[in-house]
Formats: sequence, C-alpha cells, structure tokens
Amino acid sequence: MALATVSLETAASLEEIVSVLRRTGREIVGSDGIAVVLREGDAVHYAAEDAIEPLWRGSRFPLTDCISGWCILNGQTAIVPDIESDPRLPRAAYRMTSMRSLVMVPIGVPDPVAALGAYWCASVIPDDATVCRLEALAQQAAAALARMRLLTGVTGSQASGKPAGP
Repeated sequence: MALATVSLETAASLEEIVSVLRRTGREIVGSDGIAVVLREGDAVHYAAEDAIEPLWRGSRFPLTDCISGWCILNGQTAIVPDIESDPRLPRAAYRMTSMRSLVMVPIGVPDPVAALGAYWCASVIPDDATVCRLEALAQQAAAALARMRLLTGVTGSQASGKPAGP
C-alpha cells in the first residue's frame, strides 16, 4: 500500500493515477483482477485492468446497466459474493469470464467520478480488511485527482470525462 500511496501522491495526470491503480490494486487486495472505471457522461469506460484474463478494458456501458455505474451513481461500495444473485450486474457479461465475486468502490465521494473494482474467480465474501484497503486506495486516488485538478485548473467534470453542466 505504501508504494501506491507514494505513487498517487506524485501522480500528475489522470493517466498516471489510472496506471498506479492498475499496477497496485490487485496485489493490495489479493484479487484475481482489478479494473479502473471512469465516468464519461451517462456511461462508464473500463479504462484499465490487471486480471488473470481479459475483462472489459476499453468497453463502455451505460451507467444504469452495470455495477460500476451503480457504485458511481450511489456513491457506495458494492460487495457481491455471487455475481449470479445480484440484480445490479449484467449476468451474461460475467458468464463469459471466470469471475464470480467482486467489490466495487467509488472514487471521489460525495461526487464519484470513477470506480475501482476487484474481482475473484471464486465465490467469496471479502473480509472487512480487504474492503477497507480497496476503499483506502480509492480515497487516495480521489485525493490525487483533486490535487491534479488544483495544479492544472481542470474541473472535476473535465478530469473524469463528465460533461460540464450548464
């Protein structure tokens, strides 16, 4: 976690922040996969991943059709021990993978601009410490995004791809 903290403290761009999360998240939580998901208007973009198999890197989904969108819209962590039993998930998309459990956390509270997801191939209920580590990593990413916006003068909407409001 210390390496991620230092790397996020020195990150100067959205690309660097996403890269740090992709490189460090999986090891920090002991998952089989990690995904960094950015909000882009009414959709999410799976910007980066590190997983034992390809997941959805590069894909875009409507906010209302996926767990990362739910997490962003509600500003809450989602813990899903079994993807087959959670109505917030597009089950068909997950059936094409070996992933069976996940935790998705918002990045940027109270106004999330992204989400960080950890995936497991087994049906597991992640312990509180694992969820806390993932949430702490997301909080550090949110702080890095805030610093970046201050340094560059970029608004939250521009940094996350959300359209600026009227």
